[in-house]
Amino acid sequence: MPRLKPHQSSAQAFCSSSDGVYKLSTFDAPVSGTGTPGNAPTWKLTVDDTSSGYKQKVTGFGAAVTDATVSLISALSADVKAKLLRELMTSDGVDFSLLRHTIASSDLSGPPAYSYDDNSGNADTTLAGFDLGDRGNSMADLLADMKALKADLTILGSVWAPPAWMQLDNALTGTTVNNNLDHDYVDAYAQYFVKYIKAYTAKGAPINAITIQNEPLNSQSGYPTMYIYADESGSLIKDNVGPALKAAGLKTEVWAYDHNTDVPSYPQTVIDTASEYVNTVAWHCYASNNNWTVLTDFHTANPSVRQYQTECWTSSTTSWDQASGFTIGPLQNWAQGSLAWTLGSDTSFGPHLDGGCETCRGLVVVDTSAGTYEFQVDYYMMGQYSKFIPRGAMILHGSGSYTYEDGSGIQSVASVNPDGTRTVVIENKFGNDVYVTVKMKSGETWSGRVHASSVVTWILP
Repeated sequence: MPRLKPHQSSAQAFCSSSDGVYKLSTFDAPVSGTGTPGNAPTWKLTVDDTSSGYKQKVTGFGAAVTDATVSLISALSADVKAKLLRELMTSDGVDFSLLRHTIASSDLSGPPAYSYDDNSGNADTTLAGFDLGDRGNSMADLLADMKALKADLTILGSVWAPPAWMQLDNALTGTTVNNNLDHDYVDAYAQYFVKYIKAYTAKGAPINAITIQNEPLNSQSGYPTMYIYADESGSLIKDNVGPALKAAGLKTEVWAYDHNTDVPSYPQTVIDTASEYVNTVAWHCYASNNNWTVLTDFHTANPSVRQYQTECWTSSTTSWDQASGFTIGPLQNWAQGSLAWTLGSDTSFGPHLDGGCETCRGLVVVDTSAGTYEFQVDYYMMGQYSKFIPRGAMILHGSGSYTYEDGSGIQSVASVNPDGTRTVVIENKFGNDVYVTVKMKSGETWSGRVHASSVVTWILP
């Protein structure tokens, strides 16, 4: 199958660097052919840009919208908020098209922890007391504003814990004993998702997908969590959540797992049990010695199952390439998108619950006293992908990426885009410029300088 005729006639390049000199800035465009490397070290990559090289179709990139994010963005003046949202959701900035939001409290919520049906801890099996509350309504309103700017936005909702009365410990926080679902309330648990989806949709924020429990293998006392076993998760989706969504006429998908790559048997069990309702797996990055090739192994075993990287943190303690790494690695291994944790924080890494993350830094840091915001290095690194690999792009097979034991090296991912252009993203973790040559299977060769300790994106005709 021939490539589409591209809408642009010449190559372009953009760069974001670790030192902040380049921030999605125009950079030296690659040249056709092998070019002249001069004294710079060289590196060779190959990309199969023919139909034989097509892998997965991209849905998009973005970050987590938490209560912290909502409170900070909502506190900005109307004109400053509008400018920020344009820079997040349109081509004025990084053009995000995939967001994950927290269903009620997460660790990045201000106190107290809450759900959408607390009912003073008393059982409410009919969910008569269901109410988004001030924070839930504010969340839905912000997501609706984002949806208004990006009509094809995909929104994933993840719950940190259902109402306390649905849990054996009858508590959102403070204990990890019996931190499990009380199966006397499985029908109410399923209807909780139905009511939440309908409430958000009514406010202009339709929910495309949910996970029934964030990090189901993580039980913490300092913020809402709940432990759900793999076979339990599969059964809950098959027997309760899936049928409830279907009976309500909702098209919202259910994604499996939403946790680390070191237990791939968990999502496999869910897929095997509830394949009628689940065809997508959500992965996090926090496994010891995290290895994104787990996603390729999972794809090989389940070629029709979609995959996403749905949570990986950014912080003042993570390196400049953190956001690039948790985007390029999953893309190389069949993920259709990647999400940062988190979108927004204040200058003190909050607001958060006392047991929540004390060093999670948003892609955007809001100075509440000044009423201003500042993009962090991670925003720009994610933008090197989200701005130039659009929804509907097809990731391509490639080779030549390599990382040495000291962490230096060149990593790359490429796509063919709906408009016929091709995107090549190159991450340079050497402390010096590298002259990179990319040989395309279509017969073309492109070459150019890649700045030291940076991510450079080429847009090829």
